Parts: sequence; structure tokens; C-alpha cells
Amino acid sequence: MLRRRPSLLIRPELDDRDLHVTLTDLRPAQQLHGLGAGRTRPPWEPVAELLRTTGRDWDRRVHRASVLAGGLPAAIVERWVAERPGDGDALVLHAHLLARRAPAEGRAAAQRAEQACLRAAQACPDDPTPWLALLSLLHSFGTPVRDAVPVWTEAVTRAPWNRTAYHRMLGYISPRGHGNVPDMMDFARQCALRVPPGSPLVLLPVAARVELFAHRRGQDPIAALGAGGHWNERQAVEEVEAALTGWFRTASPPHAEAVADLNILAFALTRTHRPVDAAPVFHRIGPYMTREPWDLLPDPERTFLYWRDRLS
Repeated sequence: MLRRRPSLLIRPELDDRDLHVTLTDLRPAQQLHGLGAGRTRPPWEPVAELLRTTGRDWDRRVHRASVLAGGLPAAIVERWVAERPGDGDALVLHAHLLARRAPAEGRAAAQRAEQACLRAAQACPDDPTPWLALLSLLHSFGTPVRDAVPVWTEAVTRAPWNRTAYHRMLGYISPRGHGNVPDMMDFARQCALRVPPGSPLVLLPVAARVELFAHRRGQDPIAALGAGGHWNERQAVEEVEAALTGWFRTASPPHAEAVADLNILAFALTRTHRPVDAAPVFHRIGPYMTREPWDLLPDPERTFLYWRDRLS
């Protein structure tokens, strides 16, 4: 009998079921237009409950705030802030919303977003989340790295070794961001040397190598796909092995964006021709494919399924 393969689930909430349920419940047409008219509960209450139960799990809070800001109708967040102007969770989510929308709306919107981020940071002094919203805002508007580092430092001071903080800074100093290849690779390698045992940030050099691949593909897509020589370098092999032994094969509890890291690792293992090591990674991924980094290859969904189904 043929086994039925699980269908792909490609969504920003990854495998966070509570986040997925909240987003799904607030996406119907009656919510988009009437914002829960006729209901006894305000439409923002499920969001408030989700963030309240997240508590001080900064890793998951950052992930949820980022995804909610991109997936909720803006009017729900704005109504929450209007009805609960002193609510720290509302202010944090509003900061993420404005930071996300500002690039399409111009400099005046950027100033409002910056003020919202600082207001949220003041309301939630221990929370790294507003600072990461501000970091994304600075990235969107091309602020030089030297001016972004203090903002990043505010975030990691509150949440040392926060996965999102380091990956966002990696993107910031990448050649596709506002930096260069040497600084990006050095940042990733230095961080990986200092992380606590079992930290997913041991994967950071692999993520940097994926970013290098994306950079080279942007310069010359045909050459990048045909050569990919940097995956065969000794250091690349060592970086992938460190990610396997230092994170994947440990007993570390799963973090909010573990699915994203698993996809990065699986991608790297296919590039470095290690199918035996890739098989358990794909097994752990299951149906949760992420667009990045597979969209660096032709027909990403088909490529992902080829490897997953071949190795499982």
C-alpha cells in the first residue's frame, strides 16, 4: 500500500498551532468588515489572550508579534490600542504593525512607527520585542549598520541569544542588506563560537552561507546554481557538522522558529550532498516547508518534495 505523504504547509506561523488558530479565527469576512459587530467580545481579545499566555517567552513572543502584525486586519490592532491605550501587549503589536507598514507609506509613517516602537519599549521595559520591531524598521529604510547596532544591543541585553535578534542582525549586515560578505561571515562565526550548548544559533554560520548563496545568485543566477563551490569548502562542511551535533542532535527543547532552522539545515545538507544526515531533518520538518531558502532554487516546492519524499 502506498503511504500518503503529508501535504505542504507553508505559512509564517510555522507549526505554532495556537497562533494559527488565532489568525484563522480573525480572518473571516465578518471580521475583516464588521470587526466582530454583534459579538459580546471585542475582536482583539483572542490576540490579547494569546500574547498574555505567551508571557516572558521572548523567543515565542517575538515570533507571534511579527506574524500577527503581518496577518491580522490592521483595524483590529488599532481598535485594541484605542480601547486599551495603556496595554503593553497592544502597544507592542501596534509597533510591529506600523514598522511593517511604514516602507510602503513613506518617511512620515516611519517617524510614527519609530515613536510607536519607543512607546512600546517604555511600556514594556524588559521586553526585547519593541526593539526588534525598531530594528526591522531601520533595516527597511537603509539606516547604516553603526546606527542599528545600539538598537540590536537593547534587544539582546533583554534576551541574550534570542534567535530572531541574531538572524535579523545577520540579514542587516549581509551584502543583500547594508553590509558585506566578510562582516556577515565573521559575525556568524563569532556568535556560533560563544553560544550556550544546544542553542539553535550554532546554525548561524550555515544561515550566513545560505545568504552568501543568495547574494551570488542575485549577481549571476546561472553561475551560482551551476557552481555552488562554497558549499564544498572545508569550512562549510564543518559548519554544517557543528549545526548537526551542536543543535539538531541535542535534547534542546524546540524553539518558536525551529521549523525555519530545520529548513535551513535541510537545504544545506542537500547542497553538501549528505542525504543520510538530511533524512532525519526532513522527517522532523514534516509538512512545514518555509519559502526561504528553497525559493533560491528553481521550482522550490517540487525540489523540497523531491528530497523529502526520496529520503523518508
